Amino acid sequence: MKQVHLWISGNVQGVGFRASMRRRAKNNDVTGWVKNLEDGRVEAVLEGEEEDVAKVMDWTRKGPNIANVENIELEEGEPEFLETFEVKR
Repeated sequence: MKQVHLWISGNVQGVGFRASMRRRAKNNDVTGWVKNLEDGRVEAVLEGEEEDVAKVMDWTRKGPNIANVENIELEEGEPEFLETFEVKR
């Protein structure tokens, strides 16, 4: 089990990033959450098997088609055994 905490910057708000990440996470059996930050970044926590988290991370580097990901800050954490993936407001 692996957990990563991400802060994604670039043109990542208002482009469907959170909804797309939720679909990608659910399709790969990854739990966690995603939310917009006031500074224009997106913050997310991904939790699951290492290879499943890696698949979502690969997608995160590009995001949805109209997004422009410039940077991802990553911090590994201890799994909390989250049960779902949610979009926080």
